[in-house]
Amino acid sequence: MAAVDARRPMRADARRNYDALIAAARTAFATDGTNASLEDIARRAGVGIGTLYRNFPKRRDLFEAVYVSEIDQLAAVAAEVASRPPWEALMAWLDQFVEYAVTKRAIIEALNRESELFARCRQTMYAAGEPLFARAQAAGVVRADANFDDLLRMVSGLMSGAFVDDAQRDRVLALALDGLRAPS
Repeated sequence: MAAVDARRPMRADARRNYDALIAAARTAFATDGTNASLEDIARRAGVGIGTLYRNFPKRRDLFEAVYVSEIDQLAAVAAEVASRPPWEALMAWLDQFVEYAVTKRAIIEALNRESELFARCRQTMYAAGEPLFARAQAAGVVRADANFDDLLRMVSGLMSGAFVDDAQRDRVLALALDGLRAPS
């Protein structure tokens, strides 16, 4: 995301390794939390530990890169779904937000919530999702008495809980989102 992270250009193989490390770290952090083994992350990514350390000299660098990649994904999805009908576009973006919330929950303790990076990520996230919310609200499919921050807090709060399985998580989320719909 240009607004959050300006990286130097990479060769194609270096970009593949970087992306594989981010994907492996996302999975490892979601499974094992912030104590996930860096050696296991490198192994999952199919690279050596030296490649991991070359890209992420400190564990914190990896946490931040995973977090930024989640924000990048939120922004990309917002752009991809913007032309869909308002409710559908908002729900598609929220699907990605749920994935972000799960990853964020796994690594939030390792991030500095007061950092400039965290603030820029928050701005980028709002810039991506808020227009979808406003458009759905203007179309009359989202309650007039709700705001975007309410929605993010509701979904984040739900995602902070433990669920029996993904089906239960999706069911609970659907129930909550039904409360967001404007009365017919």
